[in-house]
Amino acid sequence: MLKLNHKLSLFVLALFATVLLGGCKEKPAKMSVTPAPVEVDIVTLRTQPVSLQVELPGRTSAFRVAEVRPQVNGIVKKRLFTEGSEVTAGQVLYQIDPALYQAKVDSARAALAKARAVEHSAQVKAERYKNLVRTKAVSELDQVEIEASWKQAVADVASAEAALNSARIDLDYTKVTAPISGRIGRSIISEGALVTAQQSSPLSTIQQLDPLYVDVTQSSNDLLKLKKDLSAGSAQHRDNPNSNVTILLEDGSEYDKTGSLEFSDVTVDQSTGSVTLRAIVANPDEELLPGMFVRAKIATGVRQDAILVPAASVSRNSKGQAIVMLVNDQSKVESRVIESGQNIGDKVLVNKGLAAGDHLITAGLQKIRNGVPVKAVEQQNSSSEIALKSKGSTAAAHVE
Repeated sequence: MLKLNHKLSLFVLALFATVLLGGCKEKPAKMSVTPAPVEVDIVTLRTQPVSLQVELPGRTSAFRVAEVRPQVNGIVKKRLFTEGSEVTAGQVLYQIDPALYQAKVDSARAALAKARAVEHSAQVKAERYKNLVRTKAVSELDQVEIEASWKQAVADVASAEAALNSARIDLDYTKVTAPISGRIGRSIISEGALVTAQQSSPLSTIQQLDPLYVDVTQSSNDLLKLKKDLSAGSAQHRDNPNSNVTILLEDGSEYDKTGSLEFSDVTVDQSTGSVTLRAIVANPDEELLPGMFVRAKIATGVRQDAILVPAASVSRNSKGQAIVMLVNDQSKVESRVIESGQNIGDKVLVNKGLAAGDHLITAGLQKIRNGVPVKAVEQQNSSSEIALKSKGSTAAAHVE
């Protein structure tokens, strides 16, 4: 029994030693595996001239507006136009009762005839006294008095003629005519209404709708920035950069007539900080009406060295700065902070941070990080006509 226990103890000791020796053996070293470069799409950036257009909100207004007002007192006998129709300058719109004014004309005509008769008699008498004074048949004093009477009669004729002309003018004013050509609105009064020459309300209003004004507003800050860009040479001003204005209607469609910029207001609105720009556009079919909300695209200049990048390739860091991913000379990813400008459709105009020849990563961004080696696949960097949008207002650019 003792011998059996001794053998068992030796077996346990041998087994324990085997386990210890097995645990002391060195583990085989792991093999390092170099990851394969990630394949990404890139474009090689280049500068290109871009025609810039600022897109601004505005309202349409009539080219001319004239209020139809009476210039004499009286009862309106007839309305001679159709509300909402086209009228021409000089067309009779209302007829005021002319009876009183016709009587004044007749009275003034009779007074003129009387004055002319008196003048004729005085003239004959003055010529007779002129001959008699030579023969001393009448005194020189009598001849002077007769001459003065004749001149008085001549003045009375002139006064009677003026009174007749005034009466005729008042008679003509009983026909209320259109001061301008255009579309007339609703009539404020109807037949039988009493009108006066000094009344405050017009009888109707005429608006000339062809051509039409488009008044748009631009912030003074944007105006100053544009002037700085022009003076610094970052945007090349055309010979007549604001000559063409494209109108966008409320439904987003483009108006088929091109307008031109007339003037820029010289005063900044203190309440809004904006400057008013006025454009004029043809409106032969009267598709545009006064008071409509539109947007106007106005050419502002040309940036000769513009760089455009896809908007999807631009992201933001924790500081809110715009960043892009590039492939450097070692075929590794490099992040770079840029100063982004206006959005141009699906592209972004870059003001600072990028240069021609940089390799911009446009696809595969989710699989990379800064410093990772990549395999770059060049993509075609196409340019087309694009719409620019910026804060508060939008703009458009055309790559030339």
